[in-house]
Amino acid sequence: MTHPRVLIVVGTRPEAIKMAPVLKALQRHDEAVETRVVLTGQHSTMVDQVLEVFGIQSDYDLGIMKKGQDLYDVMHRALEGLHGVVQDFKPDILLVQGDTATVFVGSLVGFFEKVKVGHIEAGLRTHDKWAPWPEEIFRRMTDVVSDYHFAPTPQAREALVEENVSPSNIHVTGNTVVDALLAVTERPAPVENETLRRVIGGGQRLVLLTAHRRESFGAPLAKIFSAVRTLTDEHPDIEVVYPIHPNPNVVVPAREFLSHHPRIHLTEPISYVDLAAALKAADLILTDSGGIQEEAPTFGTPVLVLRDVTERPEGIEAGVACLVGTDPSRILEEGRRYLASTRSNTERPRNPYGDGQAGMRIADILVSDLLGRPRKTKDWGG
Repeated sequence: MTHPRVLIVVGTRPEAIKMAPVLKALQRHDEAVETRVVLTGQHSTMVDQVLEVFGIQSDYDLGIMKKGQDLYDVMHRALEGLHGVVQDFKPDILLVQGDTATVFVGSLVGFFEKVKVGHIEAGLRTHDKWAPWPEEIFRRMTDVVSDYHFAPTPQAREALVEENVSPSNIHVTGNTVVDALLAVTERPAPVENETLRRVIGGGQRLVLLTAHRRESFGAPLAKIFSAVRTLTDEHPDIEVVYPIHPNPNVVVPAREFLSHHPRIHLTEPISYVDLAAALKAADLILTDSGGIQEEAPTFGTPVLVLRDVTERPEGIEAGVACLVGTDPSRILEEGRRYLASTRSNTERPRNPYGDGQAGMRIADILVSDLLGRPRKTKDWGG
């Protein structure tokens, strides 16, 4: 007898992190459901590091990454590769996560092959198709063809309902990134990155910077880096650690504006284990990352969101994040305010993005449908 089959599609490091709890939960049902993982290779080394942390083996690797690739390259090569994988494995359900080119192409292949599509992290919206670009449109188009909409929060559910998605197809699960972060921090490991380890162990306050989004390339990144340098000059008790994304559009201006400062440290991308340690140890985070907006509230670490709009408004509303864009005066104003605050991380509010059980809920929904049995879990209340 052939078991029902689930195919998990992963392209980038954030997808790998957020898919890991779902895969682990599905593997607990491997006697009844067969699950396989395909990597498109949109990110390569960074994804491999995450898979190692969570003890995950891929079944297919399309290896689409090439030097200087653009969205046309990614989408063409992913479409061709995923077509072959789906025809070979013949899944009953294809799972994608988030808002990348891999996610949209995966959902499109599922649609072409008449395979049910499950979208993890469905319903995130800015309602501005240009910000974030191209992610806002990728996630919207993915939701159009999806059969299962795994909304991380009640607010994401409402966005889907407003777009006439049937409520019966929407499940509020919490965000799987909270599951992943808790899993990593529950098994403490030494910090591998030498610079980060030294700063965490020193007497200074840590400010973590991450900035790499396409819409910030050029003048916006220059303004961010200028503000960070000024903020560091004004606060002699802070050290900034910036793991630089390898894209030349980020590396070149980062070195131009931030190099040769004794308390600003540019490092290679860090492992997820190190990132978790940095999020926990930091006094302030400046980021344009969606995932970090969701992760930092677990530790009560304040976040300045370096974007003009965010599809994750729950953190803003809960007071754990502040939207500052790329305006240097706004970055400095809020940065000064948070660094002057004496609030302890032990006073942190509840994380509005999840409770660490999202992967289990998603697996339960899928397995219950595939096997025709009642669900064992309930939706997350938010």
